[in-house]
Parts: sequence; C-alpha cells; structure tokens
Amino acid sequence: MLIKTFIILLLCLSTYQEETGIKLIVKPQTLLLEVGASGKFNITVDNDQILSEKMVIYPQSNLPWVANVTEESVTLPANVSGATAEMNVVTYHAGHAIIDFNITPLKLYANDSDVFFNVEVVHIDWLNIIIAIVGWMYFVAWSVSFYPQVFLNFSRKSVVGLNFDFLSYNLTGFICYGMYNIGMYWIPEIMFEYKEGHPRGVNPVQLNDVIFTLHAVLITAFTIFQTLIYERGGQRVSRVCILILSLSWAFAIVTLIITASSHGDIISWLNYLLYLSYIKLGVTLIKYIPQAYMNYRRKSTEGWSIGNILLDFTGGTLSLVQMFLISYNYNDWRSIFGDPTKFGLGVFSILFDILFMVQHYILYRGNKPLAINADGDRERLLKKGTRVYASL
Repeated sequence: MLIKTFIILLLCLSTYQEETGIKLIVKPQTLLLEVGASGKFNITVDNDQILSEKMVIYPQSNLPWVANVTEESVTLPANVSGATAEMNVVTYHAGHAIIDFNITPLKLYANDSDVFFNVEVVHIDWLNIIIAIVGWMYFVAWSVSFYPQVFLNFSRKSVVGLNFDFLSYNLTGFICYGMYNIGMYWIPEIMFEYKEGHPRGVNPVQLNDVIFTLHAVLITAFTIFQTLIYERGGQRVSRVCILILSLSWAFAIVTLIITASSHGDIISWLNYLLYLSYIKLGVTLIKYIPQAYMNYRRKSTEGWSIGNILLDFTGGTLSLVQMFLISYNYNDWRSIFGDPTKFGLGVFSILFDILFMVQHYILYRGNKPLAINADGDRERLLKKGTRVYASL
C-alpha cells in the first residue's frame, strides 16, 4: 500500500511539472507600424510542447489608445504539438505600447517576463531611415573631430595653446565611459543583471558606442603623447585638475574594491558601471572651462584647433536633431525633457563650441598670444620670422 501511494505521488508530481513547464513565445517580438496601420503576430507553445488541456489567452495593452489587439481572446488547443494562435493588432496614435497576456488556466503557464509583445507606432515609417543616417553622421563627425588637433600639433611640432587640463579630463571621461560601454555590451553577467532589472527594456549601449569610446581613448592618449615630445612652453596640468581627477579615480578604485570583494552584494557591478558614467558626466561639465579661460588669458586661440570645435558642434547638433526626430516620430517627448541631464549636457557642449567659435572668429581673430611679464603686464608676442609662445 505504501509503495502504491508513493508511485501515485510521483506520477502526480511529474504531471504537475509537465503542466507548469509550458512556455510561450511571441513571434515577432516587436512590430513597427505607422499610425493607422495594422499587423499580425503569433503566440506559440515553445519547443513543440503539448498542452494537456486547452489554454485561453487574453491580450491586454498598456496603452490601448496607441495600439490594441482586435481579439478579446485566443485559444491554444490541447494535445497539439507546438500549438499556435494568431493575433491582429491595430494602431491609433504614435507611441510605444506593450501587449501583456492573461492566461487561463494559469497552472499550465510557466511565468516568464519575456512573454509580451512590443508595438512601436510611428508617424512616418521612412523617417526612421533619416534618423539612422543622422546617427551615423554624428558618429563620424565626433570620431573625426579628434584629428584636426593631432594634425595641428604635428605640423607645428608644438602643443602650446592646447590646454592640458582639457586633455586630462577627456582621457578620464572616455576611460570611464568606455568601461561602462564594454561592461554593458560585452560582459554577460552585467548584461544579465541589467536584463533582470529591466526585463522589457533594451540595452542602451550599441556596438558603435563601444567603438567610439575605444577610439576616443586611443586618440586622446596619442594626443597626450604629443605633449611629451613636442614643444610645450612650460604648460602643465593644473593643481585643481589633479585634485579633481585624483578624487575621481580614488572614488572609482575604492568602489571597485568594495564591489569585487563583496561579489556585487554591497555594490552591484551594474551600479559600479553607473558610478563610472557619472564621473564621465561630471568631467564633461567642466572639461571645456580650462581651455576657454586659457584662450581668454592669451587673447588668442593659436594652438587650439577650430576644426575640432566645428566637428564637435556638427556632431552635437546632429545628435540633438536625432533626439527631436525620434521624439516626434514616436510621440515620446519624455525621452528629451524627461532626461534633463542628457539633454542638458548636449546643449552645454554646443554652447561651449559656440563660445570657442566666437573666440576664434570674432574676439581673437588672427591674434598672436599674449604673455605675462615679470611685472604682471601683458604684452603681445610679435617676433618676425620667429614664433614665441606664452608659458601658461
């Protein structure tokens, strides 16, 4: 009698595991449609599993005024391998809707946050092509923007006029941003952690982000190498810059030790990468100030490449244009004004670019640099046939 009861219990457990092991998949996971258009998607039992009884699925849109499913419910039949049901979706307004599913009976369903359907509704379908082109244009503009300064340094065999604080902030910022991008894009543990926290989100880091930051670190490091081999006129990194960067790196190292020693229990690896991104944001806010002040002191932009600024301005402007195009097409203005930090940093950089252009083309156009003599007076360096640079 005891053996018979044990066998029945085992059979019940195996049946329960079979029924609760059913998983559903949605194909396609995402559909892009214009306003007023309609589309179809399928919901299927995964891996050719067989339902022991029929499953009724009730779709529910989080934004029914953006997109909704026409069917109130669909049924997956029992005793059919890989049972499939088709659903139709209609769109009304631009935006992003998520279709969730209520399952009956629930005991058949293995709860899985991946079972949902994305509907991206846009005003104009072909505008996404323009958005992608604009994205690659600013990617190229920003990537190329480093080279005018490198070529200028090479042609002059001098880095006088290029502020070393600016280079130091840039290198630190790009290293931190590069570590963030690499972790988010290439390290499975961090990607999984992000997925757990944002089960329906999209990884914000793409391959071009990784390529850009790696390139930026290398070309900035090469520019710093130029400061070691070319005439520098006594220029050096300021004490303020050394202090700020020392504190930044001390913070990065201490939090790294805490994260590694606690195996991510005190500070998770994802949060550590976020801390690095905050360092990048911080140095971006201040990195242009030393160069702008140096130009003001010297009353000249000689040694500071305007090509760098023009390309940076082009990239920044195109980046904002892309943000506005995306917001219009998806009716998602929160992506701009809901993230004032990102938007503000973009505008902040463009304003500094405009300041540099005003300095170069209007305020100090064609000026030779000023020097500070022993009495503290300024005098313009005008030696015919010989270039003399101020030691700042």
